[in-house]
This record gives sequence, structure tokens and C-alpha cells, in this order.
Amino acid sequence: MSTLSVIIPSYNEESNIERTAETIGRILSEAQIEYELLFVSDGSSDKTYELVCNLAKRDAHIKGLEFSRNFGKEATIFAGLSCAKGDCCAVIDCDLQHPPETLVEMYRLWEQGYEVIEGIKSSRGKEGLIHKMFVGIFYGIMSKLMKIDMNATSDFKLMDRKVVDALLTLNEKNTFFRALSFWVGFKSTTVTFDVQERVAGKSKWSFTSLVKYAISNTTSFTTAPLQFVTFIGVIMIIFSVVLGVQTLVKYFMGTAVEGFTTVILLLLIIGGCIMISLGIIGHYLSRIFDEVKGRPRYIIRNKTDNF
Repeated sequence: MSTLSVIIPSYNEESNIERTAETIGRILSEAQIEYELLFVSDGSSDKTYELVCNLAKRDAHIKGLEFSRNFGKEATIFAGLSCAKGDCCAVIDCDLQHPPETLVEMYRLWEQGYEVIEGIKSSRGKEGLIHKMFVGIFYGIMSKLMKIDMNATSDFKLMDRKVVDALLTLNEKNTFFRALSFWVGFKSTTVTFDVQERVAGKSKWSFTSLVKYAISNTTSFTTAPLQFVTFIGVIMIIFSVVLGVQTLVKYFMGTAVEGFTTVILLLLIIGGCIMISLGIIGHYLSRIFDEVKGRPRYIIRNKTDNF
């Protein structure tokens, strides 16, 4: 029988570990799906990994990894994929805001020959207005860049072993899993789900961390911000030519206005554009620096005994 590996990124989720393991295990057992649950503790400071170890001793289906420190969700996903043994692999949040019942539907579609089954949000649950607006802008930009609608996508998906192997061949350290699963191609389909309310614990994502996550993923996947620098340059050249012509016409007509207001405004505008452009270029240089150092995406401190 084919085995489903379920990768569960976990960061300070001690209040959810046991419930998540029991819920997913029960649902997959009832559906007669052979499975393994792979919890990846992202440098948790609570008892997350300790609880996983205790569960692994009682249930052979449960395995766990512990990072040496916090490396981020992207790292946990790829660590789980690299250690998973299943014929297909799914990624699901530890707080069960991704409904585990949908895993069965995804698995049945995989049995029909689909190689990537994407979880698409039909609703986003309870989110603040600013958060929804920010998410909408980010995924709107990414959708245009990728030519794929990413507005309702998530990390909740199931992939065939050949897709997982293709993702693991990518050498880049700064990854955007949600977009890369589209990029690799393969035969894909979607399932819709409603985001569930978190029963225990609280979200680890603040507005600041979401902004950093968006910037990191945008620059790791596309060069559009660099093209924006060029766009700013073209606009400033056009603006300068128009203003230059206007200034010369007024000068020869004897109506030029004395003073430094225009000069000051030009310096502020041009200076601001230059600083923004240097910031964007500098960010890409820092990404290149990170890549050429060749450091690993993550460091595994511990594994449960049943690996």
C-alpha cells in the first residue's frame, strides 16, 4: 500500500501537538491510508519536541525533527520533504487551520493520477482588515509575476514523490515553497477548504514578520523589484526632460521664477528615488551573498529514535 507522509511545521505548538497527531492519525486510519506524521520543530522554546518524542515512542507512525535554532517555515517544509519516506507528501499547519479531512480528498485525487494537489482557500477565516489588504496586495503582485492566481493559495498541498524529488534538487537556499510547487509544473489540480479557527495557542505571525516574509519571498522568486528600479529611472528621465524644456522656455521668455524651491524639490525627489533603488539593489546583493556562502538551509539537532 502507498504511504502518505504528512509534514507538520511546528514552532512553539505544545498546546496543539497531541491534538493534531490524534486528529490526523484518526482521520487517515479511518480512510485506510497508510501514513507517517513528521513533526519538524523549528527551534521551539517550549515542550514541542519533547511531546513529539513521547508520541513517537507510543506510535510508530509519528516521527520528529528538531532544529538547532529557528530557521523559518520554509526550512521546516524542505527538511520534512527531505526526510519523508512516503510515495506522496502533504504539508499541513500544526494548528489545524488547514482541515485534516481534506487530506483524504487530496490523497484520492493523487490515486487518480494527479501529481500536485493544491489547497485553495475558499475563505480566509477571521483576519484583520489591514492583514487582508496586505495579503491581497502581495498575492496580487505575485499572481501577475507568475501568471497564476495565487490569491487563495497556501502551503497546504499534497505532492507525488517525483515532485518532491524535483523540489529537493533545487540548490537555492532562499525558497518560496508556495510558488515553487507551481513552478515545477506536473499534473495538478485543486481542492477548496475553509480556514478553521485555531483552537489552542496563538498565531506566530505578526504584521512585521508577514512584511519580512513577503519581501523575502518576492525577492527570492522574482527580479521584478529590480525592474521597478529601471522603471523609476525612466520616469525620472521623462520628468527631467519635461521640466528642463519648461525651464528653458520660461528663461528665454523672461518669465523664469527666481529661488531654489524647484531645485530643492528635484533634489528630494531624485535623492529619494536613488535611495530606494540602492535599497532594492542592496537587498538583492545580500541575497546573492547568502547564496554564495553555501550555508545549509537548516541544521538538525535531534531526530526521534524511530528514524
